[in-house]
Amino acid sequence: MTDMIQTFFDAWGTADAAQRRDLIAAAMADQFVYADPRTGADITTLDGLDAYVGQFTANAPGWTAKVVQSDGHRYNHRTIVAFCENGAARQHGTYVAGLQDGKIARLVGFVGAEGITA
Repeated sequence: MTDMIQTFFDAWGTADAAQRRDLIAAAMADQFVYADPRTGADITTLDGLDAYVGQFTANAPGWTAKVVQSDGHRYNHRTIVAFCENGAARQHGTYVAGLQDGKIARLVGFVGAEGITA
């Protein structure tokens, strides 16, 4: 796993808006694409991604996102994330990240993860 993938998902549980934006900005390449089943369309701006992650924080106060498994090949990484309430996993997501110079240039998420018990 790369540090930037963990940094990005740390932002999902950060209530402080400025700190959350700083984490997202640190993790993402200058040009990036983010998409998951709830985005409706690709997100390609820092403002848009910050607003999207902020919605998660507002709608699920106290929840966190924890990387529980990650593996990579060259610049592509598959990551399983547990979305947790009070430390207990309530939902999992599978993400595929494309990295550029160590930062996230492409991140696509899918709901669910086979065989994950964390």
